[in-house]
Amino acid sequence: MKIGLISDTHYHLEESVFEYFKNCDEIWHAGDIGGMEVLQKLESFKPTVAVWGNIDDHQVRAATSEGHVFEREGVRVLMTHIAGRPPKYNKQVHQHILRYKPRILVCGHSHILKVQPDKANNLIYINPGAAGIHGFHKVKTIMRFDLKAGKIENMEVIELGLRGQL
Repeated sequence: MKIGLISDTHYHLEESVFEYFKNCDEIWHAGDIGGMEVLQKLESFKPTVAVWGNIDDHQVRAATSEGHVFEREGVRVLMTHIAGRPPKYNKQVHQHILRYKPRILVCGHSHILKVQPDKANNLIYINPGAAGIHGFHKVKTIMRFDLKAGKIENMEVIELGLRGQL
């Protein structure tokens, strides 16, 4: 199963995302979607799992959840917008890690691309950075990877260009 991972679009969705995600089976959006138009474009393109972020309005919040735990290919995933970072997770995320024991923790919010093993919690922390044009990040990023028989493979970072460029 090929996953396309995106976060912090903040109302803006690059057209190139559809090309990069064309071979993906599913898209995961880690919050700060910005509006229903962005979510609906993703959902009409591919099956999409999304959580809301701190800038998302009541419509996006009604269509998504604050956090989501799910399994794909034998891998349990915890996705939320604001998580903190290893080993300093916020209290709610730390409790979810202890309860659900995910192998992958996906979050956004910081606009900082980061993939890091968390050996203490036996998981991989993934933040795809930010794909939108608002924020302090310099380069817009998304990610792709495969989940296959309980393993995470072929992880790649895709740069969409400088933040200020459309």
